[in-house]
Amino acid sequence: MRALQKNSRTRFLSFSGIDGSGKSTQIKALCARLKQDGLRVQLISFWDDVARLTGLREATGHRIFKGDKGVGAPAAPINRRDKNVTSWPMTGVRLFLYFVDAVSVRFVVRKALRSGADLVIFDRYIYDEFANLTLHNPLIRAYVRLIMKIVPKPRISYLLDADPVKARARKPEYPLEFLHSNRQSYLTLSDLVGGMTMIPPMPIEEVKREVLYHAQKELSFEANQRDNHENMACGEYSGDAAKLDRPQTRPAAS
Repeated sequence: MRALQKNSRTRFLSFSGIDGSGKSTQIKALCARLKQDGLRVQLISFWDDVARLTGLREATGHRIFKGDKGVGAPAAPINRRDKNVTSWPMTGVRLFLYFVDAVSVRFVVRKALRSGADLVIFDRYIYDEFANLTLHNPLIRAYVRLIMKIVPKPRISYLLDADPVKARARKPEYPLEFLHSNRQSYLTLSDLVGGMTMIPPMPIEEVKREVLYHAQKELSFEANQRDNHENMACGEYSGDAAKLDRPQTRPAAS
């Protein structure tokens, strides 16, 4: 991973998945490992740093739909009423808000890529909003394809799959039925947008290894490939040098 320091280009990746899938845990672990390798890492929270009109959204879920505020915990479960409300009027509002967020994504990514960081990590991305839509509807699918032409695509888009029952036990905020349908939406979305890196449900340590493996494979290989390309442009490239220094082989799960 140290090869990334030799290149000034900032890259970015994202983490998505249902509530309770372990995104925060995996982001924290990956950040710690990358910083240990000497990389400069910037973390961006989609809800805090990208999404717009968040106060209005929170108030709507609380006042109109009588949902709870805050973050649920095993010892203090809550019942939110926002993204699990699927009426057509709410869908219309979402389509407008998600377009606004897509424009915001462009500006936030552009600014982040000029930050000087080696890697920018998004805690959730526009994909997590798409998963709240009825993706089997042809018009909604066309909308998603349109928005994907607006937003930059991360170098790696992690999708942490999870068992809805276990996810709700970790973060009890939404009904189990919704988590099942929301998980299916993420799986459908993965096929629709393409290029997402699916991490199947596994113990936490195995997920950490899988996340790190893909980061090493994608990011280190890209940096090495670019270095070789630059050497060739400078006349320092030989036939024997065409063998790229690929990352280590995938670690075996214990």
